[in-house]
Amino acid sequence: MTEALDELHPVLVHHLVNTLGWRSLRPLQQQAVGPLLSGVDTLLLAPTAGGKTEAAVFPLLTALERHGWAGLSVLYVCPLKALLNNVHPRLESYAAWLGRRAALWHGDVTSSARRAILRDPPDLLLTTPESLEAMLVSVNVEQRQVFASLRAVVVDEVHAFAGDDRGWHLLAVLERLSGITGRALQRIGLSATVGNPEALLEWLQGSGRGHRPARLVNSPPATAGTDASADVEVD
Repeated sequence: MTEALDELHPVLVHHLVNTLGWRSLRPLQQQAVGPLLSGVDTLLLAPTAGGKTEAAVFPLLTALERHGWAGLSVLYVCPLKALLNNVHPRLESYAAWLGRRAALWHGDVTSSARRAILRDPPDLLLTTPESLEAMLVSVNVEQRQVFASLRAVVVDEVHAFAGDDRGWHLLAVLERLSGITGRALQRIGLSATVGNPEALLEWLQGSGRGHRPARLVNSPPATAGTDASADVEVD
């Protein structure tokens, strides 16, 4: 626990303790810090309400500060607008602790809010694959300017995408973003427990499979009499 906290930005650690009232990180969150800070493609597996969002976002916010990333650096992609609306206030608060910004972009976001985002992109942008593609084809969006600083993409509920048409569409959009930025983007998937996590991670990596390091971080199952601080399984 202490070692993982030492890797996170000290302002984040301060707020984890004093704002959120956390006494410790969950095992999944502890084990996610190392690979995410190293830029490794990662699949985080845990049940609903297992702390996956924080496991991904806290190391990425730390990387923002550590590497001095500026402009739109992280995309947070969800399959549903309702899920984006739910997670946005949390990510907005977490980013604000470091003087960073998170914004929402989907079909219900007003035109004025979108124009504000294009004028001054946030550090984190929450969106859907369809809204993301709309940005990539819009004549009103300077794609190379908006996405030039992009470093990482978090795909929430990634198991909902894998194997269907929306999933292949998402992978195509991610490849287009890599072409715009001229770099391989770090891909982070958040998923409920699945029976074939290795295959899901390979799918998320897309055409970069075999060329980029990858890590699977699996939340340990809760069993009677098990200490909540037990080590997680890392495959």
